Amino acid sequence: MKTIQSIALRLAVAMMLLIGLASPAFALDLETARSQGLAGEVDNGLLSVPPGAPADAQTLITTINNSRRAEYAKVAAQNNLALDVVGGMMFQKIYARLPAGTWVQVQGKWTKKVQ
Repeated sequence: MKTIQSIALRLAVAMMLLIGLASPAFALDLETARSQGLAGEVDNGLLSVPPGAPADAQTLITTINNSRRAEYAKVAAQNNLALDVVGGMMFQKIYARLPAGTWVQVQGKWTKKVQ
């Protein structure tokens, strides 16, 4: 049985890989999409279009979500975890780094992150 520290370390490595997989252009585009309210983070570790936003960033969201799903699946398989558990853990890591005002969806409700 793997320890929580081991799982957390693997998740941190996977997150670094995930960020590395999104080219700098995508990372910049993601930050822009978030700051303009075109993309928001969901508590399953994926991105979605926030309420009232146009679907301008849908292609970017789909591309990043596909990369995230692939990385989450690897981490889940390596640690004998369910995919949704890994997604939830990654959301917590992503959420901690998001600036205030970023759209987030938690338990089906969209809000803007405070602080």
